[in-house]
Amino acid sequence: MAELANCAKCGRLFVKLSTRDVCESCYQEEERQFERVYAFLRKRENRTATMAQVVDATGVEEKLIIQWIRAGRLQLVHFPNLGYPCDSCGTMIREGRLCANCLGKLQADLRQAEAEKERNIRSRRATYYSQDHKER
Repeated sequence: MAELANCAKCGRLFVKLSTRDVCESCYQEEERQFERVYAFLRKRENRTATMAQVVDATGVEEKLIIQWIRAGRLQLVHFPNLGYPCDSCGTMIREGRLCANCLGKLQADLRQAEAEKERNIRSRRATYYSQDHKER
């Protein structure tokens, strides 16, 4: 369903027909920038470029390149020196949303929380309550 929205980039009002948060003119500009980045990376000598080198050579914001990587438009398999930051600590990673350290910490925290929950359930099973009939 169409709805009115403000463009996330320029702030103009536009009819939002899809999942895009930008107006048509900003979308077209993003597409031109994507083509510039992709054309740069397609060249054999640029396939091993780092994120900083891609940003310097194309003039495209790092945030936008990371957005394309996360959306799957740029496949990191073809570009070994590119990556994006971990959602938790900011370490550069090549897959998923969390680095190995943050993922391990999260899993350990979940195991600890589950063990604590299990202990609470066991302690409630062993508790007996009595009711004093005089209080009624």
